[in-house]
Amino acid sequence: MPHSTSQEKPFNPTRMSPARLATSLFTSSFATRPTVAASAPGRVNLIGEHTDYNGGPVLPVALDRRTAVAGRAAQRWAFVSGEHNEVDEIDIDSPMRRTWTDYIVGVVRELRRLGAAPPGAELALATNLPLGAGLSSSAALTVATAKALSLLAGKRLSAAALVEVAFRAEYHGVGVRCGRMDQTIAAHAESGSALFFDTASGMLRPVPLPGRLWIMETGVAHRLTGGALNERRRECEEALAFCREWRPALQHLAQLSPSDLPEMERRLPPPLVPRVRHVVTETARTRAAADALATRDLTRLGQLLMQGHESLRDDYQSTIPEADFIVASALEHGAYGARLTGAGWGGTVVVLAPREREARIVAEIGGDFSARFGRHPAMWSTRASGGVRRETVPA
Repeated sequence: MPHSTSQEKPFNPTRMSPARLATSLFTSSFATRPTVAASAPGRVNLIGEHTDYNGGPVLPVALDRRTAVAGRAAQRWAFVSGEHNEVDEIDIDSPMRRTWTDYIVGVVRELRRLGAAPPGAELALATNLPLGAGLSSSAALTVATAKALSLLAGKRLSAAALVEVAFRAEYHGVGVRCGRMDQTIAAHAESGSALFFDTASGMLRPVPLPGRLWIMETGVAHRLTGGALNERRRECEEALAFCREWRPALQHLAQLSPSDLPEMERRLPPPLVPRVRHVVTETARTRAAADALATRDLTRLGQLLMQGHESLRDDYQSTIPEADFIVASALEHGAYGARLTGAGWGGTVVVLAPREREARIVAEIGGDFSARFGRHPAMWSTRASGGVRRETVPA
């Protein structure tokens, strides 16, 4: 479920809420009503890319698009999603199958460790998040699943516990070398605010986010279970080991300051230098962006977004031509700023534009993109939403 090809669409073709869709799918698939439903949001990371697993700050925003899980305790484990529409009966103790169900299996295994899983369950899942678009559909799925299953087990886990269950399910169960940003915003988000999250200290600070953000999909999906993301994380770990030779107390790359960069460049193998430079400069940009947002200095915030995208393109090498084109077009047409959001190598671009001109700017970006790539990008806006919640099971 968290992955798709570039041709696939989100599996919510109606305006019905994901919770109602999941409930309807459950009833049609299992011939009974669910007893519990929960949902969690996707996220757009305003800035702070690839800093979370390097001990740096992030500034994500919960989307008003969500993933919902409807369920009922049972004597077996069986799952169905609106994308696949076939009931999958799973042996939780069997090896992972490298499909979307691995995310749920990972959650079940982590909840069992806490004594917070039912003996079995039937689950139906629905979303209005675009899949493979860098909007954290996987964390929305794992956090919502953890919430629903723990409720079925009669447990009320804290937001922090849900984060840890979802993180471990994806990191250890599925094998994605992710940080905790996506799970944290899915569990802790507050409506109307971005969330400044210092991953080293665990400090969370809501930052009011007025107005809307625009999301422009590149149409290029990504997979996180191997390849480039894991390679970047390996490079960062290797760089940290080198840095500790001259800074033994260094715990994270994000603890380096911009003034350390010249020394770092002298000591590190050349291929690792741009990776560390991105982490260090992105850490500084993210702190400055939170300050700019707090004072509603959107011009400054937009400049930081543009600088962040350039760093992703040049130093982390995680952008794609479609994203680079959207960012350049946004700047040309008067947006405050834009950047690729999410892990990269596909996904979406977040655009920050003046409220009075945003519709025209977005339309012009779409026209430029269509002329260049021969297809129109999916475009939509969002306001900052709240985090995971129990949903009322519709009658």
